[in-house]
Amino acid sequence: MKQILKALLLGPCIVLTAGCATGKSESFTFTADLPPNFAYYAIAKYAPAKDETCTVTLDDNPYLGFNREWRTEYKPESEIPVYRTVKGCLLAIYKIDLEINATYGKTRGDFSGDTTAVIVLEQLEEQYKGAFDATGENAINGQCQWLFRTVGPKRYIRKLLECKKIDDQGMVTKGRPVGAYTLDQLPGKTVKLKIKLADEERPGWGDTWVKVPNGWKRCMGKGFEDQDAYCFGNHKDFSSFKMPDGRSCTIYPGCTE
Repeated sequence: MKQILKALLLGPCIVLTAGCATGKSESFTFTADLPPNFAYYAIAKYAPAKDETCTVTLDDNPYLGFNREWRTEYKPESEIPVYRTVKGCLLAIYKIDLEINATYGKTRGDFSGDTTAVIVLEQLEEQYKGAFDATGENAINGQCQWLFRTVGPKRYIRKLLECKKIDDQGMVTKGRPVGAYTLDQLPGKTVKLKIKLADEERPGWGDTWVKVPNGWKRCMGKGFEDQDAYCFGNHKDFSSFKMPDGRSCTIYPGCTE
């Protein structure tokens, strides 16, 4: 009865926390400007809007997924509702969980990713709130870095992706490229994730590679059975390793010296 009365009183408009937004879009565009071989996967999460007394469970499918099949059916633009009605319950978006994925080889396992998010709140201090330009767009700027390592007795190259936020001064920070907005900001707007790739890759951790003029050389350690193979000051004994395409190499990333 409550839902019927609401529909009769308000007609086709949607009940928002700030009133009825007749004639305004109740969705926004999420898009991404990513390096080659990159893609994002997004899950938009919803909960009952303010003043709603209803409840939903995961069985009610309150979430929306975008680019689930990012390898084969990737679309950079996603139209995301700000509000949805599920089983008569008015839901408002509160978060978008994001995966930034990238491939570096031809086999299915030759990929890595990092996570970030878009946060949506009822209220937010101005200093944390994303500001839209005259075209209705706001950019979340970030940089991703490839971290390389070797695994297995043949020392195959594997890469990990690490993504950080770029601040308003153009500096890479320690935090993830997270965006934050209020519900009333989003309808009809565009949120763009803009990611650039760091110019150089770097070792994944520790004292395991030595920088040389034309790349990196892998320390031998105690032998190929030594999976950690730290240098421990020995910058003379190096090992070969395997590139993702199977080539045997002695220097990364150029393969041959």
